[in-house]
Amino acid sequence: MRNGSIPGTNGRVRPLTLHGSALLREPCDDVTDFGPELAALVEDLFATMYAAQGVGLAANQVGESLRVFVFDCPDDEDVRHLGHVVNPRLVEADGVVIRGPEGCLSLPGLEAGTERYDHAVVEGFTVTGEPVTVHGTGFFARCLQHECDHLDGRVYADRVTGWRHRRLMRQVARASWRR
Repeated sequence: MRNGSIPGTNGRVRPLTLHGSALLREPCDDVTDFGPELAALVEDLFATMYAAQGVGLAANQVGESLRVFVFDCPDDEDVRHLGHVVNPRLVEADGVVIRGPEGCLSLPGLEAGTERYDHAVVEGFTVTGEPVTVHGTGFFARCLQHECDHLDGRVYADRVTGWRHRRLMRQVARASWRR
């Protein structure tokens, strides 16, 4: 993302890791090398996220068990939030709990009402190792919590309960991408 270039233009679109893969269930490793490989991964994450028309993407969703995610996500006021976080820590998730539709590129075409806080703060680093703090409200807060969950080995379906969970799991079982 040098010289104000559009993120992802130098990246390659990678295959998505789909629900059912063990990689999505394992906590990711901290990034220790802030070199060119990390920069290339971030570019690939953006390219893959845009190709799949997503608003966020974690590294384990493209087969890399590293604590990195990217986002290009609006909040509830339609303000665009664009960036990435390396070694993110969800340091605040509070406010009102809202059940809203949530989907995932690792469960393509599906969504379910999922409870999330309407405010979140994530601390971490940029691709060059500079500290960064990202504040989110509304839909963007949902995105931050969702991506942090991925890096901890969780998917949104884990937060869905009762009949919503049963319905979602039936849809997963019938999904064309499961074949």
